[in-house]
This record gives sequence, structure tokens and C-alpha cells, in this order.
Amino acid sequence: MTSTPPTITLDDVREAAARLKGVAHRTPVLRSRTLDALVGAEVLLKCENFQRVGAFKFRGAYNAASRLAPEQLARGIAAYSSGNHAQAVALAARELGTTAVIVMPEDAPRSKRAATEGYGAEIVTYDRYSGDRVAIAEALATDRGLALIPPYEHPHVMAGQGTAALELLEEAGELDALLVPVGGGGLIAGSATAVKGLRPGTRIVGVEPEAGDDTKRSLEAGRRVEIPVPRTIADGQALHTPGELTFSVNRRLVDEIALVSDDEIRAAMRFAFERLKIVVEPSGATPLAALLAGRAGALPRRVGVIVSGGNIDTGRFAELCGGV
Repeated sequence: MTSTPPTITLDDVREAAARLKGVAHRTPVLRSRTLDALVGAEVLLKCENFQRVGAFKFRGAYNAASRLAPEQLARGIAAYSSGNHAQAVALAARELGTTAVIVMPEDAPRSKRAATEGYGAEIVTYDRYSGDRVAIAEALATDRGLALIPPYEHPHVMAGQGTAALELLEEAGELDALLVPVGGGGLIAGSATAVKGLRPGTRIVGVEPEAGDDTKRSLEAGRRVEIPVPRTIADGQALHTPGELTFSVNRRLVDEIALVSDDEIRAAMRFAFERLKIVVEPSGATPLAALLAGRAGALPRRVGVIVSGGNIDTGRFAELCGGV
């Protein structure tokens, strides 16, 4: 009998880590006695809100872009994203001396669009509820001869994202469980590859907003399931179906998916601000929300959490958190 080889391996994540050394930040791991007491476990927060561009996405974007052939790199890069991957590709392109064109939804957070333009990218907009961002970006890349770097459907992107979990293990040591936000599935695919490769017994728990439970449904069905485009405050997780490549990894390595409500996400953002003294965007707060709301089930002794990003402007933060 033969089996399909994994899309990415632990060695791929390690190679990405070497490529990112000195380029990406090695983000801090925070602890809180208050949080530990509330949830009944030792919680270690890998704070990717302190990553370049304010989110983990820079890891995958740079790992993929830096591997392009010089002649392709010179022609430029295209991407599609609601915000964090957009910024990441724009910055990676600038770091590598090339240009980027980003397809973004018309309702993308203003702060994320402004940051993307600030890194020098050209923005092309579309309606997320009626347009096909992948088709738009693919046509644009073909027309202009650009290299398309998707936000998660790429082995080098997934491997780059996994370096956050690799760093967490290097600093924290043994973990009994790891909670990771799930959008398209690239972060949890890379994280699960790194963690299961080093600590096979660690439980991998993905966290989605209740309105965007496409990965949970897909894992339960054993195949990719499509849902209507979610309406949730967690804009980075508002996807209608998991990625094909990411799902092929996650169906093997992810142990379960927990769901959280928008109100629970807001509460987690407030907790992070008031008690941890960090700003976390809605998508980045979902694993913390799962812990605080008891959505992750009975917790083992040591739990790692990927806090995936902190890109939110002051007005939106105040609106979501009740005037904090």
C-alpha cells in the first residue's frame, strides 16, 4: 500500500525558520497568573501581534516570496487578502526589492488597507459577497506576469506560518495542547506539522467563529464543505471553505475544532487589553476566547496559544469592546 505524502514536513518548517532568521521577529511568549487561574491550566501565549505587519502572515509571505526565481521576482507579486496577508506580501515585496498588487475586499478594515498601501502595494478591490477573489487575482497575475502568492494554499506559505509554533516549542518546551485560529487553514497546518513532528502527543485544537465553521463541518464530513460567506467580526476568518492543500494536512493532524461567538471574541479582546496589556484583533483573539469561555473542553496542564495578530484601529477596537 502507498500513502499520499504530506504537503509539508517538519524539515520544511525548519528550512523556513532558517530563511526567516534575522528577517521576521522572534515574537514573545507571555504568561499571566490571572489567566492560568481562570482557566485552570498553564497558558503560554505566542504573541504574533508583535510580528512584522502585526500578524503571523509575514512569515509565510516572506518564505514564499524569497524563494521566487530572480526573473520572476523582478516582474512582481500578486496576492488576495482581507488584510494581514495583504500587508505581509506588500512588505515582503518591498524587502525583496520588487512590487506587489493586492486584491482586497471593498469592506476590508481601513487600517489594514492603509498599511498595505503604506508598504507600497497597489490595491484592486472587489465585493467579497459577490466577487471571486481567487479568479480576480489569477486573471490579474496572468495578465501582468506576476507570481501569485495565496494566503494559505501554498506549501511555502504553510511552512512559514508553522515557524511560530516551532519557536513556541523551542521556548516553552513540552505542551499538552495548542490552540490556533483557523481561517483558510495555513497557520494551523504549519503549526500542526511542526508540533506533531516534535511532540506527537500534543493535542491540536483549531478555533473558528461560530458563523464561520467551515473547517469544523469539513472535518466532520471528511471532505471540504462550503458555507455562505460568514458575517463575523473576525474578518480574517470569514471564509466559505477550507483550502484544498491546507485541509489535506489538517484532516490528518488537527484533533478538534472549537467554536466561539462574536460576543466571546469581544470579551477575549477586552481581557487581553485590560489584564494582559496587549491589543489583539478579533481573529487573533479566538483561541483566547475559547479558553475563557470554556469552549476547548477539559484543559490539560500546559496549553500553548497562537495569538495570530493585532491589526485593528482604535475606532474599531473601541466599537467592538464597548468604548474601552
